[in-house]
Amino acid sequence: MPAEARKRGRPTEAERARRRDDILDAAVRLLIADGYAQVTLDDVVAEARVTKRTIYAYFGDRTEIFLAAVERLRDRTLEQPARADTLEQLAAKIVFALHSDEAIGLHRLMIAEARTFPELAVRFYQDGPRTYIAAIDARLPEPDAVRAEALFALLLGEPHRQRLLGLRPAPTRAAAKAHARAVLAVV
Repeated sequence: MPAEARKRGRPTEAERARRRDDILDAAVRLLIADGYAQVTLDDVVAEARVTKRTIYAYFGDRTEIFLAAVERLRDRTLEQPARADTLEQLAAKIVFALHSDEAIGLHRLMIAEARTFPELAVRFYQDGPRTYIAAIDARLPEPDAVRAEALFALLLGEPHRQRLLGLRPAPTRAAAKAHARAVLAVV
């Protein structure tokens, strides 16, 4: 775009959200490919084609970038109208999201780095799995934290382990729905 055609002034909220997503996309690519400890803010700056000041304005440090990626995945799965979803609809969304390439990459990364960065592992669990379990619990006819945890474990189950090991592709929405239905039929 020619310099004279560029928009001047503050970016709109939609432009800010798009830039934030672009930065997260770049960071996730790097983190999954190279590992948490190996990726620097300078790497993210170069990959996202932004300034370090922009990174600090949106996130802060590398930890906050990683957690923002986890939160974005969670928010996309649990956001409105998800609160009105039935248990089956929510379960299908969770399967589809957490068996996705992005979620699998972030999960592999966290497993690899958990011993070195235990505080990151705690926040990953709180911002990720713990919130999915709470959402499931809220949809149960009679809330039961133990049952919600068991249901979450079954939604991941053997297919998720196979995804982590690279033994199967990400499910389609139809396959995720079928998996969720099968799990709910067991419990």
